Amino acid sequence: MQKSSFTPKELNDGFVVAINIEAKPEESDTVAALLEGLVKPTMAEPGVKLFLPYRSPTSPSSFFIFELYVDEAGWGAHQETPHFKEAVAELLPRVIKRERIPFVPYVGTGR
Repeated sequence: MQKSSFTPKELNDGFVVAINIEAKPEESDTVAALLEGLVKPTMAEPGVKLFLPYRSPTSPSSFFIFELYVDEAGWGAHQETPHFKEAVAELLPRVIKRERIPFVPYVGTGR
């Protein structure tokens, strides 16, 4: 069973992917539904700590997803799941832009 809560230190330890999506205006609600449908199966994956989709209240075609994985392998495993592959196949024709940017915890240089 996947752990349901994490300490701040545990949340900062992982592999983050920030995703910006710009939907075609006429497809915005469909994109929102697709993202909402990904939450439950994605959060059930063992390598996933958080999967949080957001929609802009001022630009309804703009979406942001914050994904936090245990490690980079967790992100890779997520991309191989049937729910991910099905959602992406439905999503891509409905968007103008999809930008995925990975991040790792910042380790200060001590300066």
